[in-house]
Amino acid sequence: MALTCPDCGNRKSFQVKTLQMHLLQVEETGLFDAEADGDPAVLEVLCDECETAVDLDSLDPEQRPKVLRSLGIS
Repeated sequence: MALTCPDCGNRKSFQVKTLQMHLLQVEETGLFDAEADGDPAVLEVLCDECETAVDLDSLDPEQRPKVLRSLGIS
């Protein structure tokens, strides 16, 4: 895959910050996680070495879908 840090050139490890919400349902018998299906929203992708943001929109058009699928984004 073609993820590369624009600052330090790292190609091995990245941090993916997501926003994932859970729906809790309270019933007489207890509390249940009624999480709806769906992909978590990706807030940002950072280089794990220097924490520089990686712009997913700047990826090669052929590689972008592969990277997004690996992050769990349809």
